[in-house]
Amino acid sequence: MSVALHDLSATELLQRYASGDLSPMDVMRDVLRHIERCEGALAATWALDAQAAMAQAEVSESRWRRGEARVLEGVPVTIKENIATQGVPVPLGSAATTLVPALHDAPPVARLREAGAAIVCKTTMPDWGMLTSGLSSFHKLARNPWNLDKTPGGSSAGAGSACAAGYGPLHLGTDIGGSVRLPASYCGIVGFKPSLGRIPIDPPYAARVAGPMTRTVADASLMMRVLSQPDVRDTMSLPAQVLDWTAHDRIDDARGLRVGLWLDPGFGLDVQPDVLAAVRDAAQRFERAGAHVEVIASFLTRTMIDGLDRFWRTRSWLEFATLPADQQQRVLPYIRDWVSRAATFSGEDVFTGYSQMAAIRDATVAATSPFDLVLSPVSPCVAYGADMASPLDDPSRPFEHINFTIAFSMSEQPAISVNAGYDRDGLPIGLQISGRRHDDLGVLRAARLWEKLREPQRAWPMQGP
Repeated sequence: MSVALHDLSATELLQRYASGDLSPMDVMRDVLRHIERCEGALAATWALDAQAAMAQAEVSESRWRRGEARVLEGVPVTIKENIATQGVPVPLGSAATTLVPALHDAPPVARLREAGAAIVCKTTMPDWGMLTSGLSSFHKLARNPWNLDKTPGGSSAGAGSACAAGYGPLHLGTDIGGSVRLPASYCGIVGFKPSLGRIPIDPPYAARVAGPMTRTVADASLMMRVLSQPDVRDTMSLPAQVLDWTAHDRIDDARGLRVGLWLDPGFGLDVQPDVLAAVRDAAQRFERAGAHVEVIASFLTRTMIDGLDRFWRTRSWLEFATLPADQQQRVLPYIRDWVSRAATFSGEDVFTGYSQMAAIRDATVAATSPFDLVLSPVSPCVAYGADMASPLDDPSRPFEHINFTIAFSMSEQPAISVNAGYDRDGLPIGLQISGRRHDDLGVLRAARLWEKLREPQRAWPMQGP
């Protein structure tokens, strides 16, 4: 059975463009048809302009003919809607946002355009990116293509759904506490959170990164080659480095690797049995491939996550409080409930909450520094109800499910979600592979090795002609 054009990887597309076997216009036309076929069920996209997408593909086709193709020439890509694209408003998932067209492309978008990628559309997210869900007061409810009754996760909700459904090969999300990795886990795709500052972004702030969301590690690495280029607008970005982002394919075993196995974060939801079994199986496969695997004891605490919750509530409350009363009522009720308690916090509450970011970072680095890599679940659970804001759907306990992702966000270490299997109902389970700070290549190499070690993957959902 032949693979549909919209299901081809970016590496495959580039090879076939170069050979003249495929044209960017034919691929974009097929991607747009597939989106039209699936979007009524998934609600993953926003600001889709088919005419503009085809115009970009036409330019790319001409460049291939002239021998002037760039790194990602004519490869379809989607952009999470909180990453600015010139001329398109940035709703931040909220009906309370005043829609004003962005004046400039954010750094990741600028790099993708310069590389010749063809932007298909923006992808949806929940209010202010503060939910692991596709629930939004602005966008339609995003759903998981593996099971339409389930969430794709969030906050890169539409990106996760679009990637799993085959809306082209490349998708760009953002991550502060797990917003790339969690939807990657729930949707069975690859979601890479690089080291803080590896991909310049605007505006930059603590823990915020942009990251590739793809079906293969090779495609994520291809995106990193482009996205990691410097941009002065990110005052927290790392110095530019020449890195071999494709070196991972030469890794065939895990000999010499010291691998930590982290199954108990210290707070939050218990790990579901199917998730636990999948991650333990991954550890055994790494061990058989030559790695030395050692269990890591829990190192996070309830104090840490509750403090972080207070700080994040306050940050969102300050934004909420500036809105006129009628706009406040447009914010998702769950978010309104979540931020409202911050009005009573003292300065001491907020400062001690803010300090927990450093406490989490210090604890994570101390616990993981003896290891080259750490294996863990991405999430303690698989995808839950599409209309739920979080697994507990309780604004008083909002972060019980980010207990594995938050550590590496605060420590600024690279971490990736790669599918590790499926639960008894056929829902994907993500394996998180994290590495030392700035060792982005090491994490990608391990993720590529995992693709070779794991069981064959099931067919992607929402496949069409």
